[in-house]
Amino acid sequence: MLKQMLKQWIVLAFVAIASPPLIAQTASPAAQQGGGPEASQQPAAKWQRKRDMALQYRSLADFYAAMKKESASKQRAPLPDWAGIWTADSVDSFAACLGGSQCYFRPAPGDTVGPKLTPVAIAELKRGEEMRAKGLIYDDNLSACGPAGFPRWLTEPFMREQIVTPDETWVLTEQANEIRRIYTDGRGHTPEADRYPLPEGDSIGFWDAQKLVIHTNQLQSRPMGRNQPTQSENMETVEIWERVDANTIAIDVWLFDPRLYLEPWYVQRLYKLVPNPDKSLRIRYWDCSENPNNDVTRTQEGATDYKGFTFTNKSNSQSNH
Repeated sequence: MLKQMLKQWIVLAFVAIASPPLIAQTASPAAQQGGGPEASQQPAAKWQRKRDMALQYRSLADFYAAMKKESASKQRAPLPDWAGIWTADSVDSFAACLGGSQCYFRPAPGDTVGPKLTPVAIAELKRGEEMRAKGLIYDDNLSACGPAGFPRWLTEPFMREQIVTPDETWVLTEQANEIRRIYTDGRGHTPEADRYPLPEGDSIGFWDAQKLVIHTNQLQSRPMGRNQPTQSENMETVEIWERVDANTIAIDVWLFDPRLYLEPWYVQRLYKLVPNPDKSLRIRYWDCSENPNNDVTRTQEGATDYKGFTFTNKSNSQSNH
């Protein structure tokens, strides 16, 4: 019975972690009203101010450049201590979302996390909802053990680490061993002649006191989640990472892709420090394809199944595939 329950949990967990929707137009009524456990801790005025910060610029690249220019006149600060293992906070946690879906980004008070979508994105979202209603949920990339990619990377559950150095900061997540490198040594993005799309894109950044400001571009075109609209190679993002207290890192994120959004979409993500007093907890190498239980295949109906994965009901000795 325990083995059966564990197998059932694995299936549900894999579906949950593999499909965090970044397009949150289907947020729950509580979230749409800014209430309930999904409500933002930011005051409405502060959320609105952050949302509006990027709207005065032609692009997120210009937004990033303006912040970098402003920070150049400020006195340098010591690099922050982001050591330890981190994970989604209690509101955004994997446990809270298991079997659910809409707690990956926090809505503003009295508003929603939903962006202003283009007609193309609205049509793809509607198509995805129709497929989900029929039980047809599949991701050509993540279901086959590929990396989630960015900005979907922001929503991945489980453990994370940040390695801060003067010239480069690594931010990594345990799931699929996805590592992002943010170069803070003054370099710009890869020259256009040498660019090509990457799962995590190309990230450069600078320190504004102890805030890490990041600009990312050169991202691959891929679904932003299971049955979610597809981002284009024109997706770009700006992030501001800051340790706001001893146990919390807050990330303000602005996303823009002309294929999906009519204007930059502002969201916030929080990570919490995981207690680890004896330092026994470690991030391990993750290869989901090494476990046959994670060999996901697409069925003829368009849903998913696990190759060679059999459930046995010991009470009546019946097997369910």
